[in-house]
Formats: sequence, structure tokens, C-alpha cells
Amino acid sequence: MFKKILIANRGEIACRVIATCRKLGIRTVAVYSEADAGARHVRLADEAYCVGPATSRESYLRIDRIIEVCKQSGAQAVHPGYGFLSENESFAQACEQNGIVFIGPPVHSIRAMGLKSAAKALMQQAKVPLVPGYHGADQDPSLLQREADRIGYPVLIKASAGGGGKGMRVVNGPDEFAAALASCQREARTSFGDDHVLIEKYLLQPRHIEIQVFADKAGHTISLNERDCSAQRRHQKVVEEAPAPSVDAKQRVAMGRAACDAARAVGYVGAGTVEFIADSAGNFYFMEMNTRLQVEHPVTEMITGLDLVEWQLRIAAGEDLPLTQEQVPLNGHAIEVRIYAEEPEKGFLPSVGRLACFKTPAPSAHVRLDTGVEQGDEITPHYDPMIAKLIVWDRTREAAIERMLGALAETRIVGVGHNVNFLSRLVDHAAFREGRVDTGLIERERAALMPAATELPPEVFQVAALAQLSFEREQNQSASPWSATDGWRINGAQTRTLQFAAGEQTKNVSIRYSGNGYLIGDQPASVQRLSDSDLRIDIGQRHINAAVVKAGEQMHVFLGGFQHVLTYVDPLVHAGETEETHGGLTAPMPGKIIALLSEPGAEVAKGAPLLVMEAMKMELTVFAPGKGKVVSYLCNAGDQVKEGVPLVDFLASS
Repeated sequence: MFKKILIANRGEIACRVIATCRKLGIRTVAVYSEADAGARHVRLADEAYCVGPATSRESYLRIDRIIEVCKQSGAQAVHPGYGFLSENESFAQACEQNGIVFIGPPVHSIRAMGLKSAAKALMQQAKVPLVPGYHGADQDPSLLQREADRIGYPVLIKASAGGGGKGMRVVNGPDEFAAALASCQREARTSFGDDHVLIEKYLLQPRHIEIQVFADKAGHTISLNERDCSAQRRHQKVVEEAPAPSVDAKQRVAMGRAACDAARAVGYVGAGTVEFIADSAGNFYFMEMNTRLQVEHPVTEMITGLDLVEWQLRIAAGEDLPLTQEQVPLNGHAIEVRIYAEEPEKGFLPSVGRLACFKTPAPSAHVRLDTGVEQGDEITPHYDPMIAKLIVWDRTREAAIERMLGALAETRIVGVGHNVNFLSRLVDHAAFREGRVDTGLIERERAALMPAATELPPEVFQVAALAQLSFEREQNQSASPWSATDGWRINGAQTRTLQFAAGEQTKNVSIRYSGNGYLIGDQPASVQRLSDSDLRIDIGQRHINAAVVKAGEQMHVFLGGFQHVLTYVDPLVHAGETEETHGGLTAPMPGKIIALLSEPGAEVAKGAPLLVMEAMKMELTVFAPGKGKVVSYLCNAGDQVKEGVPLVDFLASS
């Protein structure tokens, strides 16, 4: 076994690998960019080296620098994690040439599966089922359009060198094809340096089922059951589970056999995932093979009791697989959700900021958290916006769903936008509970999963008001009695009205001080602080367990499994303020301007694309809010811009 390995990655996967290495007594070397100097994976590793500036291409994608650090540190092997260089054949080859073990498949396997079009041809020879499509080398746009017409719409354009949902576009008709192709190729060039695409028939309401495979150097290949990864937004997974609710024992065997055939066809060694797309009739088709560990590998670990990173290390060190196919366990049900710094109600736009509060359920046999951040860390615009993966296990799928809802209710994040409320609604949705999950579920059920703002229950405001009084009381405990805000009066009781805003809703809560407690209306009320955020509140005969985190004027109320954000309107703080507005279209997130799509002076219709920007591995088009004139652009292609910066001087017309 290795004595020291380098982890050529960052974030939660780097921390995950470090955990297994500690268990095995293997020393770890971290690499980091200048933006990640204080990151959790740097703090956890035995030693760490800076490999360049914040941008990935100048740091985490620098093959020469990472090889140099391997030599400098004496690392015997490299674990690439996922993303970055994990499926880069040049990196695997550089490791081999420098006598460093690459903890992954051989170079020829990465090459064979790296280009989707070539992989499809190889799978066809291996008799692995394929979706109808075009995988040819000729990339003439008119030919690609004809092939799409031949296949029949809807079709899916996919970057041949892509992965992780990048470089993919669904095209519903011939009129959409040219624009979708250009956008897909542009994103593919940015993300992978290769704009080659393939076209496939887009199956309606398909399921995304994948098989975890492992192979050793002796030629043994096995599958470790399947995972359902159908719950996706923008072709990126947000919820994964194992086993798949739609797969029976017979189909599990058939898919496992096909996945192993695919791995053997490329002489595979190590951990890999063969991804299939399945229709409602139970037919399944090969999509791609990811020649690395997957983000969602924890659900497989939870139902098998195996440590897949340990398997990777042992196989890379020359050991044989520890189990045969017949010995692979399948116990209970596991669900994983990806907690992202993003705003679902704004089209899942990424969010950046410092984690003023980050609290999660205590780890146990039922609950696991994989994360690369801690409270106080910053989510930057430079990398993927994932905050953590929350994984639960229970004996049945129904019990696992309830376990997940409870775990999400205990998760508290303040400082960035996030998708925890959205995930709770998704896991609790009737279709998910019944196992009727396909890749279009989130978009189809958008109204239910991201409901329009509604009036909040009165108890949310009452909890906020009592929490505010509790905060004030604690702040004034050591102050002069003349500055106390506890409502004490020589004669009679004091009534205080506190105002809160939540979106368009404003609510006044009147509270009378009464002895050591309060009165809300005619009901006695009290508040007891159990921790820095946990509260026990009594209102009349009702007992409420809640948590309130204050961040500036905002109060984050965690109640009933959901997070509500209120603003405490203090009239003294805002006295004399005036509202200031800015004209023009502004950047919805920090990022880089990729392309300007119109000309200054152009008259455009509502919805016309004006510019394209990219941030956190996502491409976003900014559209005209209405009919009008593009007076001028306030940015240039290639500019890095901050959120809220004006981008276009736009003059609306009637």
C-alpha cells in the first residue's frame, strides 16, 4: 500500500479521500489555488502546496505543476477525484511517464471512453444497447441539422468530450437547432477545449440509471448495483438514490452485465460508472462511461457497507477485488441530495458569499455529510457551487425519505442562497415518494417545487418577534438600566410593535410585556434560548421548537422543516434613508462575459438574447426585458464582472 498520495482536487471530494487515507494510515498531499489557501481540504491534509491563481486552468488543471508537486513532496500516487483532471488522458500519461501511480483506469481506457462518439462505436461492437443517434466525425452544421431531422425531434446535442451536464442542449424542433448547436459548441469549447458534438434521440420522460463497476488488474470485473440519478436540473443531478425504485432484480442483473461488458471492452481497471438511459417499458441504452469515481458514490457505499475510495487505493496498489459478484451486498435504501449555493427561484443561479451559519445533522449510521466547507468559509465564483452532499440510509425507501426530510430540516445555511427548501419539496413530492422520477420531473413540476411567494403563517412572524426581544434582552444584560429594552415600567405594562418584511409581505407583531414573559393578543408567551440559535417558544398552549439566525437586519427563521427569511424593519435605523435605483440591465451573478449578441443602436424585441456570461461552470444568456433599443454595452467580451454591475444601457419602448 502507498505511504503518501497527492490529491489533485479540491472541495468535498478531496476531504473525502483524505478521510479514507487517514483510516489506512496514508499521508496526504493537497494542492490548492490562491483562492483556496484557507480551504478545508488544505487544513485537513498532512501537507499542501499552492499550484497557481484562482482560475482552474492556471491551477487545478496545470499538469506540469501537479507533477512537480508530486516529485517535490515524494507522493507515490495521485488520486484525481472527479472533475478537473480526473478523466484527462494526458494527465494519466504524465503520471505514468514520471513513475507516479494514477489512481484510476489505464490511459487507453480513458481515451476509449473520453470521446463519446468513439465510445458509442465501441459499445456497438460490444453489443451494449445504444440510443439512436449520430456519432460521426463530420461536424458540418448543415449535416448535423440533417441528421437531427432524420433522427426525429426532440433530439439532444451533447459535447463529445463533455460531462457533468455541460455542453448539452435539448432541441424540440428544426427551427431551434442552429442556435442550440452554436450555444452547445461554445460551452463545450470553454469547458473542455473541444467543440465536437454528437446527436441522439431525446427520450421523453426517461430515467437516468447508472451502474457502479470495479475491475482489478487480474481481469476481474463486477458491478456494485445501480443508482437512480433521474432528478436533475439543467442536466445536472440533484438527488440520487440506490437502489433505483424502478429496477427489479432481473433488470439489475441485465444492466450489471451490460456495464461489465462495457468495462471489459476497454480493458478497464479501477472504479467507473456506466450510465444508461431507461424508458418506461424497461428498455435501457448506453449513454456514457465516467472513468472515475462519481459524485454520488456515497449511496452505493451506504447500501453495500463498502468504502469505494479504499477499493480504488487497493486496486491501484495491485491488489485484487475483495469480493465476487455473488458476494456484493444490497442492504436497505440510501438517498443523497446535493446542497448547492444557488437560488432555485431565479433559475438556479449560483450564489456566492461567506457561510455565516452552516449547521447540519450529527453524523450517524443513518446520516452522512460530505463537504469541503465549514461555517465561516467562503463560496467563491471560481468553482462549482456545491456546499455539501447530505446522504441518508434506512431499511426501506419510505423510511429513507422521512429520514432525509428530517435531516434537511436540521440543515441551516445563512450567508448564501441555497436549495435546501427546494430539496425538501422535491423529496416530499408525490411523484418522488411514489418512485415516478424521470429527468423532466423538476421542470414539469416547477410550480409545486418553486411556488410563488405566499403569505407566511403568523407563527413565523411571532417567532421572529420573540427572538428579536430575546436578542435585545441578552445584549442589554450588562448595560445601564436606563438603556434596557425589557419593557419594564413603574406603572403598567408596555406594548411594543415590531415590523417584519418577507418579500412583498409586511407584518406587525404587537407584544405586551407581562412579568417575566409576554402577551401576544390574550395568549401568554415565553422564549427560552437552548443554544446560539435554537429556541423553545410557548404561545398559549402551543410549544414551538424553532431556530433563528440573525444576519444584519435579516432574520432566518427555521420552522416546520423550512427556512424563512424576514427583514426586521427598525424605523430608527432607516430614518432619513432614500431609495436609490440604477438603470440598465445588471449582472445576475458574478462571472465572465463570453459574447455580446447584439449591436449598439439595435432595436430588439422582448426576449431577444443580448449577451452570454459564464460562472461556476454554467452559461447564462441575458435577454431583453421588453421591446426596446440597445443604447450601448457597458462591458466587453472577456470582462470579469461582479453581481449587480450594469451590463447594457437599454431603452425600453412602448
